[in-house]
Amino acid sequence: MTRPPTAAQRRVIDAADPVTGRLRGTEAQLAALVKWGFAFRHPRPPHDHFLTPAGHRIREAGEPGTPVPEPELPATTGVFAARVGGEEEPPEAGPARAREVRSAWQGLLELRRMTNPDGAMERPCRWERTHLVRAAALALEAAGHRPAGADLVGYRVRATPQPEAVAVHEPDPAALRACAATLEAAGWQVGEHNDPRSRARYLLASPRRA
Repeated sequence: MTRPPTAAQRRVIDAADPVTGRLRGTEAQLAALVKWGFAFRHPRPPHDHFLTPAGHRIREAGEPGTPVPEPELPATTGVFAARVGGEEEPPEAGPARAREVRSAWQGLLELRRMTNPDGAMERPCRWERTHLVRAAALALEAAGHRPAGADLVGYRVRATPQPEAVAVHEPDPAALRACAATLEAAGWQVGEHNDPRSRARYLLASPRRA
């Protein structure tokens, strides 16, 4: 049983990482969120706290009557965002970025466990199906694939007109096949196609439901 969060608790919920739901706050704030069902404490070190489905619903709802914008390509400043490839101002690579990516991927796996009806961690969850570009990009970056830079060498994840599908572009055929293997291992259905104009090969990937 939960109750509406206090103003202080709401600020902590609103500041949660938009990808993983990871929370930052005082021990007392985090303990209160756990007590009321808005958060859970990860069982493995460093024992970070993450939003539960109830916490995610509160965060996504925003203030009553206020629409919540949902950009397809997230900003890369201020909060964590997986590399989709081709960003004008990509985050700096290094150990700190690697730790952020690893933590985000572990948080996403935990979100699968918490929100999939059967607790399956090998299958994408609802959040991934509603944040396709971010979810696919996180799977690729967490597996160590190189996102495209200004020279376009590396992967690029983009939205498509097809429901529940993203396109993954990678100019190197071997790297493209490696991206396909990573997404399949992460619970995505993947097919390889030819671009009708450029004839370049690309992937079409959708989260697997079963």
